[in-house]
Amino acid sequence: MRSTLTAFDKIKSPSEFEERALVLFQYQYENNPVYRSYCDLINVSPSEVNQLSNIPYLPIQFFKSHKVSCNTATPKYIFTSSKTTGQIASSHYVHDIDLYIKSFEKGFEFFYGKIEGYVLLALLPSYMEQENSSLIYMANHLIQKTKHPESDFYLENWNTLLSTLNRLEKQGQKTILLGVTYALLNGAEKQKIRLKHTLIMETGGMKGMRKEWVRSALHEKLQERYGVQNIHSEYGMTELLSQAYSKGNGRFYCPPWMRVTTRSAEDPFELLKTGKTGGLNVIDLANVDSCAFLATQDLGKKHPDGSFEVLGRFDHAEIRGCNLLVV
Repeated sequence: MRSTLTAFDKIKSPSEFEERALVLFQYQYENNPVYRSYCDLINVSPSEVNQLSNIPYLPIQFFKSHKVSCNTATPKYIFTSSKTTGQIASSHYVHDIDLYIKSFEKGFEFFYGKIEGYVLLALLPSYMEQENSSLIYMANHLIQKTKHPESDFYLENWNTLLSTLNRLEKQGQKTILLGVTYALLNGAEKQKIRLKHTLIMETGGMKGMRKEWVRSALHEKLQERYGVQNIHSEYGMTELLSQAYSKGNGRFYCPPWMRVTTRSAEDPFELLKTGKTGGLNVIDLANVDSCAFLATQDLGKKHPDGSFEVLGRFDHAEIRGCNLLVV
């Protein structure tokens, strides 16, 4: 069974997605004690789960308080979320790092093509200070895979980064500047530039370093200062092994093995129709060894084409690294 579950990147259709999700639910109910206890607590029997809409979503807060895992062995990696003083970090126990690598490589390729065609500049100062960051692991792996000497992590030394950007622009080199939002904004305020061959991709929000911005205003500012038509975004979190991407206007799309739905803010077990604002539920079929069915603390809206927007967070939710800006 495991070989089937780990081949999530072979999914080509909605029917395959549902079939694989149902198999994975049964596997995780049987092998993940935390998920099984949660299903039992809300009176969901695996015999009753015969379609996608019947699968229960585990509240993501359990990653802060429990070991959410299908494996009792010592994990190869433990990714932890960023946090401020007094907060509790989420921990994702990863037993097979190749699943994570496959997911983020294939996911990136699905939306942008081979990473080898780009130079990747990572402007992630807050994450660099954090141990066991899944974002840093992903960025480092992709940087190495580009095999380009200019691909690297850049701290907030704007002069060095600007020099690199200008040099790559003159070469006509396709480049991605992946940055935590506040650092991109800091750079934009230092100097106005015009980029023709570089994608600006924001992730991670303000992380308490600056006041939150309305997303549309933030993107307008970044577009104007960096001279680009669109601001790209990455939606991921410690508890997931997959990412969704936006190529502009705050509309995120999932790879074929990931899906987002919305739930009622009043009734967490009520799934909403497209176009309605509610809590975001995520199915990530790459999460074979933890839990693939998660109820996040993000608020959002799903559109008929399968894309979704992130509109904020529940009032009681902690602000943390995966937090995205209000639109």
